[in-house]
Amino acid sequence: MKAARRRIDVNLEELDRVLDGARQAPLSESDHGKLKEALHALAAMLQRRNTEKTSAVVEKPEDSQTGTQPENNTPPPGHGRNGADLYSGAQRVDIKHQKLTHGDRCPECRKGNVYGQKEPKVLVRIIGQAPLAATVYSLERLRCGACGQVFTAQEPEGVGEDKYDETAAAMIAQLKYGAGTPFHRLEQLEKQLGVPLPAATQWEIVEEAAQVIKPARDELIRQAAQGTVVHNDDTSMRVLRLKRDPSDERTGVFTSGIVSVGQGWKIALYFTGSLHAGENITDVLKQRRADLPSPIQMCDALSRNVPKLPAGAEILLANCLAHGRRQFVEVAENFPNECRYVLEMLGQVYGHDAEARERGLTPDERLRLHQERSGPVMDQLHGWLEAQLAERRTEPNSGLGQAIMYLLRHWQPLTLFLRKAGAPLDNNLVERALKRAVLHRKNALFYRTLNGAQVGDLLMSLIHTCQLCGANSFDYLVELQRHAQELAARPTEWMPWNYRETLARTVAIPDSP
Repeated sequence: MKAARRRIDVNLEELDRVLDGARQAPLSESDHGKLKEALHALAAMLQRRNTEKTSAVVEKPEDSQTGTQPENNTPPPGHGRNGADLYSGAQRVDIKHQKLTHGDRCPECRKGNVYGQKEPKVLVRIIGQAPLAATVYSLERLRCGACGQVFTAQEPEGVGEDKYDETAAAMIAQLKYGAGTPFHRLEQLEKQLGVPLPAATQWEIVEEAAQVIKPARDELIRQAAQGTVVHNDDTSMRVLRLKRDPSDERTGVFTSGIVSVGQGWKIALYFTGSLHAGENITDVLKQRRADLPSPIQMCDALSRNVPKLPAGAEILLANCLAHGRRQFVEVAENFPNECRYVLEMLGQVYGHDAEARERGLTPDERLRLHQERSGPVMDQLHGWLEAQLAERRTEPNSGLGQAIMYLLRHWQPLTLFLRKAGAPLDNNLVERALKRAVLHRKNALFYRTLNGAQVGDLLMSLIHTCQLCGANSFDYLVELQRHAQELAARPTEWMPWNYRETLARTVAIPDSP
């Protein structure tokens, strides 16, 4: 490890004297040392670690005997061009050869015939356009000079009297609740591009669309209750006009994120208000079928994240190993050797989990892998943690002692992945989902009313669920609005993972005469 920098106390008056003296004569050895140490101290204060990787938290000595994470031979992601097949949202245009067709005589050698190739030459052309574009239709009007009757040209097919169509609502929702662009910022952009759209009008458009597609979100909640693993957590939020019950002593406002994982799908849900994540997940699980086995609930160790279920209903509680690991990351500067040991031991467990994903193991196969490889590692770590306190190697009230106590106190839910197939290691899935709410909070600062928060929750739930399922969220929101009646009648057929098949069947079945 690097030698610790010698501490030196320098106040502002001394620094001013040193700098003023440097204008008259070269710095003395002592003044040079003071100025250098002050600059290094300032740089250390400003430096921020942007990763919690073990290599960035603590330095590994050459003679380290603890386990290490397996070597990652995967090359780092580059910045090359994307292949044409990645442009799933692009318009596809097939262009035939202007002169030749399959089987024609070769114009060069005049001996052989030309045959179509399996892979065509592909050109990708990207154009720029405004997020919201407008078309002004000028319909000619003719008036009879005798009777005064006015004849107006028929509007083009597909153009109705509505000023805003489904794509406008979908794009505003995508920008606001998917990309974190505030209404006011979009208003200024569109104004500069010659398509003025006031912020108040944007809100009216998305509010109306939210009412139309609400059955899809309600169905997501129902299906999320049937998941095998349910993640949840909170982040703070601000609602300016939030009416509370006079008996409610709470002052906080939160956005709860819930991600439910089922067979072949993942569902993200958002709920904003005074309720905590545990209370919101309780409301969701009330719709769970009684014949299903108990779900695995992954959260951190805060008691407010645990649901209070009615009698007879049970969950398998799993706690986030990343939260326990972070306790040691935060004190690694003061206890480098001890924290290095814990981080490297946990690194082996995460390495085994990464191997299970790469090999595509089933939940049962993954469980056996962890029991064979991660089980001995966690047993060894547990013995080391207990010895630190029992043999008084670590002060219980120190930062390291508190980190050790956190792991020992929650050891059973932290190690559920060693006993239950499908149990995740951490809560990172919902942590990533909550970044969408954090992005909205960072850019828009607040919701004005609880109704505005509920509209935001609905659209964020649909947009992020599409992202988790690999669906095009813009296209999904458009089709939900265009098929509002079908959605209300059969919401199960209009989920992000199956709506394209439903559309294909709708087009294939002709309308009855």
